[in-house]
Amino acid sequence: MTATPSRRQVLCGLMVGLLAPGALVACTNGSVRDNGVGNGQSGAVLAKVTDIPVGGGNLVNSGSTGQLLLVQPTAGEFRAYNPTCPHLGNTVDPPENGVITCPAHGSQFNPANGAVERGPAQRPLASVAVKVVGGDVVLA
Repeated sequence: MTATPSRRQVLCGLMVGLLAPGALVACTNGSVRDNGVGNGQSGAVLAKVTDIPVGGGNLVNSGSTGQLLLVQPTAGEFRAYNPTCPHLGNTVDPPENGVITCPAHGSQFNPANGAVERGPAQRPLASVAVKVVGGDVVLA
């Protein structure tokens, strides 16, 4: 037999539910970013070419609200992806040993084209157009 919660328990649960999101926001530095381009505009600098290792990559800011995975699969070739794994929405890690991996369930993606190399993801990473201007990688 399950007990019916008291009025106090219900109200306490409601207060936690209402206050917890505010408390989490108050604990951040205000720079919470969503995966994707965010408010980044064409021509916005994402990183210096020298900041992205050949065969690797980094999560970079896109505008003040976005985050992208910027990779350099081979020397001079730059690609950017929305770092959201298409399986369940976790953020993928930058490439290691020639593969982008989702830490949640192990999906793996090809850094050169975002294609799925191992599931459970069924779709590739969403590509974002970038180009090199001078010594910078910018949104195209």
